[in-house]
Amino acid sequence: MVTHVSERNTGDERSALLAFLEAQRGGIRRALLGLTDEQAATKPSASELSLSGLLKHVVEVEQMWVLHAQGLPPAVPRDESNWNESFRLLEGETVKDQLARWEDVVAETERFIRSVEDLAETFPLPEAPWFAKENVSMRWLMLHLIEEVARHAGHADVIRESLDGKTAYELVAQERGTGA
Repeated sequence: MVTHVSERNTGDERSALLAFLEAQRGGIRRALLGLTDEQAATKPSASELSLSGLLKHVVEVEQMWVLHAQGLPPAVPRDESNWNESFRLLEGETVKDQLARWEDVVAETERFIRSVEDLAETFPLPEAPWFAKENVSMRWLMLHLIEEVARHAGHADVIRESLDGKTAYELVAQERGTGA
């Protein structure tokens, strides 16, 4: 089970970065509250994005970055031919399973970041046309994960509101048991 942000933020930089990342993850989790897999797969706009697809994508991306920072290969290799599969659930995949997988990824992210001696430690960016050939710090990794998940949490807010009118505020109240 993921600890609430206030319980994890002990005032140090590492804990603050992990807390901000967790807060953004919460936005995506809340956007899925009370939805069936079919509802979560709905694409209510001109975009190809769905809530279940966003969930799968952020799980894969977080795991990929943490593995890459450790010098390990990705758990799910992606290239131009299968990149779109990271944005949709495939046969046999469910929101519940993706959420459970995310819990494991979250635990590994926290374990790894807490094991790093200094957030200034570096690793090379992956080879891609949009990245310079340079090393980045573990601090950069955390900020990048926050940025990535926050961007998709915003998408999730818009998609959820398009599905049933529920806003992020209503979903927070629902999660806390103080609203519909």
